[in-house]
Amino acid sequence: MRILVCEDEENLNRLISKKLKLEGYAVDSCFNGEEGLYYVEQTIYDLVILDVMMPIMDGHQLLDAMRKAGIEYPVLFLTAKDSNEDIVEGLDLGANDYVIKPFTFDVLLARVRMLLRTRPRGSATILSIYDMKIDISKREVRRNNEIIVLSAKEYAIVEYLAYNKDVVVTKEQIEENIWDYDSEIGTGLVKVYISYLRKKLDDPYERKLIHTVRGIGYVLRSENNESKD
Repeated sequence: MRILVCEDEENLNRLISKKLKLEGYAVDSCFNGEEGLYYVEQTIYDLVILDVMMPIMDGHQLLDAMRKAGIEYPVLFLTAKDSNEDIVEGLDLGANDYVIKPFTFDVLLARVRMLLRTRPRGSATILSIYDMKIDISKREVRRNNEIIVLSAKEYAIVEYLAYNKDVVVTKEQIEENIWDYDSEIGTGLVKVYISYLRKKLDDPYERKLIHTVRGIGYVLRSENNESKD
């Protein structure tokens, strides 16, 4: 899942981005509304986090431009302006939620999880493939009702594959959806993480779920009719 952080306070921007990356999200960041508008016009996001008070174009102006352009990504406002009028203005423009500064990162992450659960990608909180269940709200994966301990990146990849169940996704698509633009990685790293996931999700079980389609990419499904690589 990809998130854009548009916040002009550089230290806060970096802290938010770091926290989100540690949770396994791909994160892009910018520091004013004009940059933010460019990003949302060029990239698909699951969530946009906007500061209200930004130079060149403030958060309200950016959100207004997004909605007029038909860009409907969920928007979470960060603001030190906590008057009812300011909150109502943002909600009327199409914001999905507000977090008032100063805030704790636990609260921010909870709001992010809530908005991502209700994003257009799907409303299900449990994804099932054969005997594997992924609890989106808890970020928890089980096979045969046993909890599988995954790193943040491993979880992000298996969730992405689960949302695209029975659809072959390329290594490049996984890279673009899981890592942010600033990460210098190659598709070889995707192969490494797929290997990690197979050791945890497939090797202990008879039925294999992660399959390789040679020359194309990977698919998550319960049929054992694809080659392993």
